Amino acid sequence: QVQLVESGGGLVQPGGSLRLSCAASGFTLDSYYMGWFRQAPGKEREGVSCISSDDGSTYYADSVKGRFSISRDNAKYTVYLQMKSLKPEDTAVYYCAAFANIIATVHGMCNGLFDPLDYWGQGTQVTVSS
Repeated sequence: QVQLVESGGGLVQPGGSLRLSCAASGFTLDSYYMGWFRQAPGKEREGVSCISSDDGSTYYADSVKGRFSISRDNAKYTVYLQMKSLKPEDTAVYYCAAFANIIATVHGMCNGLFDPLDYWGQGTQVTVSS
């Protein structure tokens, strides 16, 4: 049974940090591109950051560049999103997703070019507020 389980969300003050984790099971993680997406109330889903399965290439949305960092530990079947200098506009439900395709690119995955992606987690809420 395929599962992606996000954790690490919560309430944080502006300027604070959080690290999200995505625990994967039921599939071979190292064969998949992985990504973090977010959706705020009334807004469209946004691709925050994606990481390739092979060469470690990454993509970041302009809105998070320099503040967020994606990484993966295939041995632990876990993908991380380190978030720093958080802003109220980062408030959203954050989802991780997996995609495997020979033509995959991190830019394409994060920008909806390969939708629908293969697997999605249930999401974790991140709220940035004082």
